[in-house]
Amino acid sequence: MLILNTLIEEEIQMATYECSKCGMGVNATCAKCDAPLVDDILELENGTKVQISKCPNGHGKIKSPMCCGEDMSCKIG
Repeated sequence: MLILNTLIEEEIQMATYECSKCGMGVNATCAKCDAPLVDDILELENGTKVQISKCPNGHGKIKSPMCCGEDMSCKIG
């Protein structure tokens, strides 16, 4: 008996960070579940907004990467 499994891939938009000075790009995945990290904004108590990357499965978040002394900007790719 032949059983066919159909895999439906959900499109996940990975946060892709790029340096505006040198053009280096970075993609990141969660070390716990291997899910692509997604772009988000964290608002601090003083109202400051910080760009972050977070695990879509709730495993945590990190401040977005830096390069050439500046925060890298995010593109969804």
